[in-house]
Amino acid sequence: MIRIQNLYHMLAYAFQILREQGYRSCGTEEFENTADLLSAILAKGVSIQIKRGLGRAYIEATEPLSCLRGKIGVTESIKQQTIMKQQLVCTYDEFSVDSYMNRILKTTMELLVRYDIPKTRKKELRNLLLYFKEVGILDMYSIDWSFRFNRNNQSYQMLMAICHLIIKGLLQTSADGSVKLIQFLDEQQMCRLYEKFILEYYKKHYPQIRTSASQIRWALDDGVSAMLPTMQSDIMLTYGNKTLIIDAKYYSHTTQVQYNVNTLHSNNLYQIFTYVKNKAASGGEVSGMLLYARTDEEIQPDNTYMMSGNRISVKTLDLNCEFAEIAGSLNAIADAFMNGWR
Repeated sequence: MIRIQNLYHMLAYAFQILREQGYRSCGTEEFENTADLLSAILAKGVSIQIKRGLGRAYIEATEPLSCLRGKIGVTESIKQQTIMKQQLVCTYDEFSVDSYMNRILKTTMELLVRYDIPKTRKKELRNLLLYFKEVGILDMYSIDWSFRFNRNNQSYQMLMAICHLIIKGLLQTSADGSVKLIQFLDEQQMCRLYEKFILEYYKKHYPQIRTSASQIRWALDDGVSAMLPTMQSDIMLTYGNKTLIIDAKYYSHTTQVQYNVNTLHSNNLYQIFTYVKNKAASGGEVSGMLLYARTDEEIQPDNTYMMSGNRISVKTLDLNCEFAEIAGSLNAIADAFMNGWR
């Protein structure tokens, strides 16, 4: 349903750093599978980070010392009888490469060397692991993926995102509680990447269009909004007084089948209609589009409806072709939107 090479292009738009010189070979190299692609990106990223210097953090350490350092633990010193060895238990902060983010990098690389990727890639990862001798590993199921990035650790942002994709995509627990490796990237992960790719594509190539993932206000008569759900758009294009709300969908089936009849996913259609009508209440020309990633199914939606004065389209985007064709399809949507859907 999607070429591995196109997955790189999608990631490159989602993470602009992949368009820099150090990663460009990933755009032309052939990969055996998705894990191979992401391991190549991770290997290049870690190699670049090593040249910059692995990030360090203050890690609290407690151990018996002959020289006083930090806080003295008198109770622990008595318990461990360290005084007899002329030592005291001290607690101090050490500026160490054994930071949480470096632990995630090491944990991910050690996972990848056990997976079905080329031997040359495994060798590359093992060579990089030599720089992580002082770094611990983590339980892959209890990693805290919430980070605060600043100018000191900004270079880790893409690396953490790639690690998240790899770990969430490669692991699951079997019925007996053991860990096994699975096929890569589930539908939910691909859907988020698909949304981000389309959003960033329009931001980069259509600066004349204001592109965002904006929330939509409910058109309320009395202003009471208690307990109403948030209407969060995937992609919102604004050009003059015109707005196009795009809901990007990555499903294994683009239609639902009942009694041998293919119909659109009802929840998707209700959602985009609700978004469009509430946005239209504030004025302007508002259109909506469900943009599905094309599947191998025989029947693919390609419909346009006029619903209560608003245009709502249902289209598919083929990700299993040359990237130039994908770009052409996205360009055609933006051009038609700006030119009034002629």
